[in-house]
Amino acid sequence: MAYETWSKEALIARLTELEAEKESAPRKYPWKTFDFSSYPRRKIALKFCYSGWAYNGLAIQLDPTPLPTVEGVLFEALAKARLIDRDAGLEGCGWERCGRTDRGVSAGGQVISLWHNYTLVLNRILPSTIRILAWSPVAPDFSSRFACTSRHYKYFFAPDGLDIPRMSEAASLLVGGHDFRNFCKLDPTKQLTTYRRRIISADIKPVAGGTAVGMHVLDLKGSAFLYHQVRHIMAILFLIGAGLEPPSVVTALLNVEVGAEGDPSLPVVDTRPEYQMADALPLMLYECHYSPGDVKWQAEQETDAELGAGLFHQMHSIQARSELFAALNREFLTAAAAHHVPPTSYLPLTATGFVPDGKTPMNVPLGGAEFRRSVKYTPLLQRNRGDHFEVVNERWRVGKGARRDERRKLLEDDGDE
Repeated sequence: MAYETWSKEALIARLTELEAEKESAPRKYPWKTFDFSSYPRRKIALKFCYSGWAYNGLAIQLDPTPLPTVEGVLFEALAKARLIDRDAGLEGCGWERCGRTDRGVSAGGQVISLWHNYTLVLNRILPSTIRILAWSPVAPDFSSRFACTSRHYKYFFAPDGLDIPRMSEAASLLVGGHDFRNFCKLDPTKQLTTYRRRIISADIKPVAGGTAVGMHVLDLKGSAFLYHQVRHIMAILFLIGAGLEPPSVVTALLNVEVGAEGDPSLPVVDTRPEYQMADALPLMLYECHYSPGDVKWQAEQETDAELGAGLFHQMHSIQARSELFAALNREFLTAAAAHHVPPTSYLPLTATGFVPDGKTPMNVPLGGAEFRRSVKYTPLLQRNRGDHFEVVNERWRVGKGARRDERRKLLEDDGDE
């Protein structure tokens, strides 16, 4: 056929016709049904990392999302490799996650546990933004969530316009057991009545090596964390670093009742003042810790022929490429500086001595190279405050919670015979 004389519409129609013929044609070697029950399986834990900016969060969603979820991609890879039964779903393989991360948040050592049929072949199927690092056999009753003894988060940021010593002083006040209701987002679906958590360590230090020189990181370790807790903590640390708040505001926000922080003269802050949490992009769930007897991480050893395409080589190449982009962007900035004068920086106030006058705009940092431009600043303890968690819980119970329970009851009644 002389396809070069065909119109675009005719070519599309012909291609559609050929695709339909291909799909309807009998296969020479028909697909065989895979009987999962015929093969032994074991429970394992998987340790993996992922680039949060490429995904709509970790947890798989019932409704469509703008970006894929990490769990959705991982589940499909496991199913494609026939390591789990797609039809049985997450419940069928006993799927559990250590901790949930939101859209944009990355992980360097996330963990899931599941019943698994074969050895690790997932990195050949998964996209480069998700990498399986290691696996471990675990006991049948192991839970990646409840067996976790502590979690380690990292939040990266540029120190420009920030008073790092003040931020470090404030971070140290977080260590220990405290009520963190003012450092999180209330989630009434969980009906929490206690917001006490224990921070093991909170350190701010420079990042060493590569093009990250000059960057700083908050190293935060705790036994468990509340909803959006790390991003709320970082938002307060940014305000302190900018000189807009004193480090002592951390103690005040932890003082949810008289004497909670040991000083009866402190103001009581039992509901959270209104403030914007920090950006998700620089946040990483770096590591999930377990007792030595619960997990023994193992990695498949690469043969000499595979070393060039091995996991370490892949990760090294990704880092090298990102450093290349960073170097190029630094040169672009240098070229721009030859023609444009950098704007005056008024932060941190502790270094510049500037006093907000209600006219001069300040770039209040939000993390992830994002800022909120503001000409005036209202101290945290003078801001409007949200409702008490008991009020939020009750409102949800009689509203969405009650409607959810009613829908469940109707479904159960429909199923009765």
